[in-house]
Amino acid sequence: MTEISSATTRIAVLIDCDNVSPTHAGAVLEELATYGTPTIKRAYGDWTTNQLSGWKNELNRLAIQPTQQFSYTVGKNSTDSALIIDAMDLLWMGNVESFAIVSSDSDFTRLATRLRESGKRVIGLGERKTPESLRNAVDQFIYLELLGGAPEEDRAPSRRATRRSRRGGAANDNDTDTTDATDATDSIDEAAYAPGAPEAADAVDAADPLDDTVRINLESALAKAVNATSGDDGWASLSRVGQHLSRAHVDFDPRDFGHQKLSTLVSEQPYLEHRTADSRMQVRLKQGERQGTKQTVASRGSSRRATG
Repeated sequence: MTEISSATTRIAVLIDCDNVSPTHAGAVLEELATYGTPTIKRAYGDWTTNQLSGWKNELNRLAIQPTQQFSYTVGKNSTDSALIIDAMDLLWMGNVESFAIVSSDSDFTRLATRLRESGKRVIGLGERKTPESLRNAVDQFIYLELLGGAPEEDRAPSRRATRRSRRGGAANDNDTDTTDATDATDSIDEAAYAPGAPEAADAVDAADPLDDTVRINLESALAKAVNATSGDDGWASLSRVGQHLSRAHVDFDPRDFGHQKLSTLVSEQPYLEHRTADSRMQVRLKQGERQGTKQTVASRGSSRRATG
């Protein structure tokens, strides 16, 4: 995929408003400004419903174009289809180099892979509940929780209202189990943030294994990135380490570990050492860590020979 300067990169921002709180809108555009210029900004939803009324001020303030999509049938989400059709139209028009899909819905997984197959960079932005399939389908995934906005407990009621709206306010016979499961999960979400509920986090894990349980092993990820990009002396450029991390873990973000930049995150890791060479930061594993890695590699080689 061709690398494009962020100064000239044109981004199409497509927002699934049934799936995202309006409190994130400003932070999303501010974040995307570091990757290019959001030249197309569209928000999708049924604007005749009360559930999306909170978006009105944000759409006007941020000059985001609302795209109306009625729900033709109860229980069906027509918004996703409208967003996908527009994305493909924009792809063939060739007016943008990058796409930002703002949603936590796994239904956009195939769209993301299709856009990437056409040489476009795809950035995903969604909540931590976003399924792994969508996170791995994009070039980079950014958690909305890291950008600020409404706390999770404030967003939970709106998510339930949106789900009920999609079902026309009541579940049919085929939707009964899904509705019950949704309400149960939302109840656990609220319990997880209630003070004095130590078992709540375990309940969330049991209810939805994709809810914040798949976390990056920071030490392992950094060690592998340094080993993969270092020279014979063990030193690796921080920029190359960062590139390797983003390719191996599309949802890697220093802010997830309390740091705004990778450089400060790396400098605080006790198993790494760093230096500045030619005005650029370099990093390598400390002596003991490097020896341990070599011993592990050697033992694996011996094991293979013995097995052979």
